[in-house]
Amino acid sequence: MKQLDKTDVKTYWEGFNGGDWQDEINVRDFIQHNLTQYNGDESFLAGPTEATTILNNQVLNLKKQERAAGGVLDADTKVVATVTSHGPGYLNKDLEKIVGLQTDKPFKRAFMPFGGIRMAEDALKSYGYTPDPEMHKIFTEYHKTHNQGVFDVYTPDMRKARHYKIVTGLPDAYARGRIVADFPRIAIYGIDALMAAKKADFENIGDGEMTDDVIRLREQVSDQYRALNDMKKMAASYGYDISKPATTAQEAIQWIYFGYLAAVKTQNGAAMSVGRIDTTIDASSNAISSAAFWTRAKHKS
Repeated sequence: MKQLDKTDVKTYWEGFNGGDWQDEINVRDFIQHNLTQYNGDESFLAGPTEATTILNNQVLNLKKQERAAGGVLDADTKVVATVTSHGPGYLNKDLEKIVGLQTDKPFKRAFMPFGGIRMAEDALKSYGYTPDPEMHKIFTEYHKTHNQGVFDVYTPDMRKARHYKIVTGLPDAYARGRIVADFPRIAIYGIDALMAAKKADFENIGDGEMTDDVIRLREQVSDQYRALNDMKKMAASYGYDISKPATTAQEAIQWIYFGYLAAVKTQNGAAMSVGRIDTTIDASSNAISSAAFWTRAKHKS
């Protein structure tokens, strides 16, 4: 892998133990060099703050309103969900320490037709919402969905099994992602370093022969590069610059969450997990205790 340009990010890493992670995108190596195992009990934990209690009560109240409304409080019928499709949304901006909603307001369901337009429309109709006819036209005449793409490759026997419901849960019906990404790398390296690494990956795909596999992979890596840039734009809409590594514990969690938020803005998976982020949050060198992880505010630009 291409060596990282450390001239811009090295100050963010002061206090951490070095390793291969400083020369390449390698979260595992970062953890191995910087994690200090804690063998104590839970006595260090504190109870919820007043702000947390207020926010939690607001969520519980919204859940009650959602149930009273029949299961959905609000839903998009025209705006297709992407990383940057919605402006910033807040539960209570003045109290939130970590921000970010899937849409532009709490409990507003996103419209995700890329998996399958009929499923998206049926979901809206079941809760009393009217799908936008223009969206139906776009995702049937102009854009192939995941559902249609999978169904197009079925054999006659597969279609019969699908039609008679002998086999259920087939890929066309699932039509949603299952992503457990490496979100901590955003906090450790920042988006710009990840984009630079992705660009280097793109430049080294294939040996000059444009086979089907090479073409497909180059296209996918190009999409990944653009998605990273979209994540940066999305974070900027909330007033955060995630182009560089996090400089405080709060930023580290926020950077990681922005990565997860980008995933759930574009994939409606039933198992969208933020993954094992605890080791990255807890990682520390001898110079920085776990409780003070990423509190080097003096480096904050």
